[in-house]
Amino acid sequence: MMRKRALQLFVNCAVVSVILPSMPARSAIPFSSGRAVHSAQFAQNPQTQAALAWFKSHLAWINDEQARLTEIPAPPFAEGQRAQAVKVLLAAFGLEVHLDKAGNVIGELRGTNEREVVLIAAHLDTVFPAGTDVRVRREKDRMYAPGISDNGTGLVSLVAIARALHEARIKPQRTILFVADVGEEGEGNLRGMRALVETYRDRLKAVVVLDGSGTDHVTTKALASRRMEAVITGPGGHSWSDFGIPNPINALVRGSVRFLNTRVPATPRTTFNLGQVEGGTSVNSIPHEARLKVDVRSESEDELLRLENALRECMAAGVRDEMESARDRSKGKLEWKVEILGSRPGGELAGDSPLLAALRAADDYVSNASRIERASTDANIPLSLGIDAIAIGAGGNGGGAHSLQEWYEPAGRELGLQRALLTTLGVSGIANEKGK
Repeated sequence: MMRKRALQLFVNCAVVSVILPSMPARSAIPFSSGRAVHSAQFAQNPQTQAALAWFKSHLAWINDEQARLTEIPAPPFAEGQRAQAVKVLLAAFGLEVHLDKAGNVIGELRGTNEREVVLIAAHLDTVFPAGTDVRVRREKDRMYAPGISDNGTGLVSLVAIARALHEARIKPQRTILFVADVGEEGEGNLRGMRALVETYRDRLKAVVVLDGSGTDHVTTKALASRRMEAVITGPGGHSWSDFGIPNPINALVRGSVRFLNTRVPATPRTTFNLGQVEGGTSVNSIPHEARLKVDVRSESEDELLRLENALRECMAAGVRDEMESARDRSKGKLEWKVEILGSRPGGELAGDSPLLAALRAADDYVSNASRIERASTDANIPLSLGIDAIAIGAGGNGGGAHSLQEWYEPAGRELGLQRALLTTLGVSGIANEKGK
């Protein structure tokens, strides 16, 4: 019954194109927003079935490639080595591949309609700094390594889907871009996706983001966020002979404690995190500088602005309190500033979106249930501009994201791969080509 219901949903999804045996070479049912496609053979045609079956028979290769890519360091703003490895893989599967100015790897699978583009993307970067040990350790059914799930899973799935389509000799209607993008994590500020949307915006019809593991959710709501840095500077000096002069770290601590007491609402959900603190040169030196990096997120733009203003007010108060308590102000005063390191816009996919319909049809076909979520991903950028976009996990199970204990368990990953492939083809369509 589930398969019948899934096929019927594909019938009702107007964006899904169909291969009919009686059609002439390189023909295809055109996209239409005003009528349903009058067939249910999309998911059952031999080429699609061949692509879906490819995953299960190549799981060992997929797992090994995930480990290999994860062991290529990709710290923030230094994704180049991993990008080159992905470029080689995508080129081997018949795609026209290049790197853009931002450093994104773009593999093009040309469709019969080159005026419209569907983008499937996975980010290259990790949160881990240069020098982090990213060697993969295998224990029983799990792989352990920083970045193995986020986003080793997404990256290898991008490559696997490209290869499955190549092996099944599928030609889409809309051109599909397979993209390994830079700058998704931390202070990268989604720079890779920003560059992609700027380049392809006039042609871009849908974006499918592969981020992490799992199949239990679909992100259709973009969580807005700000990344800020507070910097306090002062004269600095010796801990004994200059005791009593204003201390930037003291001021930072005073201001931070004030900020920690800022109340945030449960609805709209709002959070903040003091993520990095830096400053000082030695234990017996009064520092000349102290820095604090803060992440704030909310379902409400008004709440983001309120927290941004609160951080500024708290840092100003911390500096004021430190200056007032200083015994010796003759050697200089404290200065402070709060700067925006990054801003991720919010947005939301329409409930009647063809992309969401394609995802739901894919879920039905593979007998998967998924819930709608709000999160901060590469999908934020297209969603903020009214472009259809979702972010989904690529299958399997993972945990410990953004920690040195991160792990990934590939059991059942083929379901996630099939779901992602069907969703992508659901919005790109397939061109019929006899003799293949």
